Amino acid sequence: MRSKNPRKFLRPEESALVEQAIARAESCTSAQVKFVITRHCWGDIRDKAWRVFKKLGLYRTAHRNCVLILLVTTNREFCVYGDRGIHEEVGQAHWDDVCDHMARRFKDDALAEGLSEGIALISEHLARYFPHRAGNVNEISNEVDYQE
Repeated sequence: MRSKNPRKFLRPEESALVEQAIARAESCTSAQVKFVITRHCWGDIRDKAWRVFKKLGLYRTAHRNCVLILLVTTNREFCVYGDRGIHEEVGQAHWDDVCDHMARRFKDDALAEGLSEGIALISEHLARYFPHRAGNVNEISNEVDYQE
């Protein structure tokens, strides 16, 4: 059983795997990916994702092309939330496909693998709309963010 404490939810090697997946993803697209673990979500997880997105300033990327993956430990739920620039290009169906893939892996307690694969799916799709360009700047830290 995994801890509900966001800082203890993933093992250190799992966090490292996720951070490496984000770095790989951002090497093939100018889009940014942020993974956040939080303990609670009262109400709709998409509303919580929007609040976290806003709190962390993820909307400030140059092309409005940041994707947030939010995982809630107590509720055992997660959400993929794309900024306006991305959502206009890929639509909800893409996020649903990514979430479905990740959920299948999570059921086997393959969290880091599910997250890494989900991040790869996100980047494959986003590379079409937001290709990597010379001089791309990593606008958002790749480190896992823990919220209480």
